[in-house]
Amino acid sequence: MTKLATICYIDNGKELLLMLRNKKPNDVHEGKWISVGGKLEAGETPEECAQREIFEETHLIVKKMDFKGLITFPEFTPGHDWYTYVFKVTDFEGDLISDEESREGTLEWVPYDQVLSKPTWEGDYEMFKWILQDAPFFSAKFTYDQSGNLIEKAVQFYDN
Repeated sequence: MTKLATICYIDNGKELLLMLRNKKPNDVHEGKWISVGGKLEAGETPEECAQREIFEETHLIVKKMDFKGLITFPEFTPGHDWYTYVFKVTDFEGDLISDEESREGTLEWVPYDQVLSKPTWEGDYEMFKWILQDAPFFSAKFTYDQSGNLIEKAVQFYDN
């Protein structure tokens, strides 16, 4: 079965907003630093999903967002291939949600030079690099085994 989701990198010009997933029970991302995002709801466009998820998870309102790529995660959760739309947000307004209000994890602005030192999925390190380097539009695939080890990766970059 196919699942559609968004991954949203929020960039303030010197830091990326990351979330330490430390609040949801039985969270596949538990203990990892990831970007915000989530599953598309019925009738939603990827952009609408990204804006909704960003607001729900951070309380920030998106003013400018760029579509950076698409990532396929075969069998990331049992029986489900995940297709994720990747966005980079560089213009937003509002105040971050408090740690007490956040249901999924602890948010932190992470300086660019520290992003790659945070524990996360091996494939996320690649995505962090692409986002920080403002790589061209991409289509990628990351395949993980049941233990969470990256066993296959592929990427195609497209010229604008």
